[in-house]
Amino acid sequence: MLIGVIIGSTRSPRVCPQIAQFILDTIERSKSYQELSEKPLLKIIDIADWNLPLYDESNVPSQIKRSEDYDHEHTKLWSLEIQKYNGFIFVTPQYNWGYPAALKNAIDYLFNEWKGKSAAIVTYGGHGGTKCNEQLAVVLEGLRMIPTQSRVLLSFPDRDTLYAAASGKDLGLSSNPSGDLWTTEKTQIEATFNELFESIVKTQDL
Repeated sequence: MLIGVIIGSTRSPRVCPQIAQFILDTIERSKSYQELSEKPLLKIIDIADWNLPLYDESNVPSQIKRSEDYDHEHTKLWSLEIQKYNGFIFVTPQYNWGYPAALKNAIDYLFNEWKGKSAAIVTYGGHGGTKCNEQLAVVLEGLRMIPTQSRVLLSFPDRDTLYAAASGKDLGLSSNPSGDLWTTEKTQIEATFNELFESIVKTQDL
């Protein structure tokens, strides 16, 4: 089983890669993950690395069944990448009560590659990114994906941490995994992963 952890921000500087790695590390250190006899592989997908232009395909993605039928090489490669995964964890900041345009653009390039796959949503911001979490869930449902009911909302505890994150400064999430930031949220991260894992297993058994 392969699960993609999608970094949903492309701005520079940014803190999203740190948070995505924190999610990945928290899952891999969790009791639930450690007790699995066959552990899924979690892999980071950074949409900034793909540098996708604003959607430029001539056909509607839902009508395209094969990667080779896309117009552009960047779309074909993106399609082949997303096809590899059994499920996804979307990690994204909240921008003005929504999620980044770059993430929406990356999602909208494809349809059948997402369809039927399970997904979890992790959002962060001054208040946890509640509104963009809800919006992204609706979009994933529109893609016929299966978003988990359990969601992860990561709130910055104070303005200093918020400004540090906005500046892309090191929050110490990897160097100090047992630190105070989001300690209580780790339980929710584990619960959300468990639901995602069970959903993926269920879809594979169908």
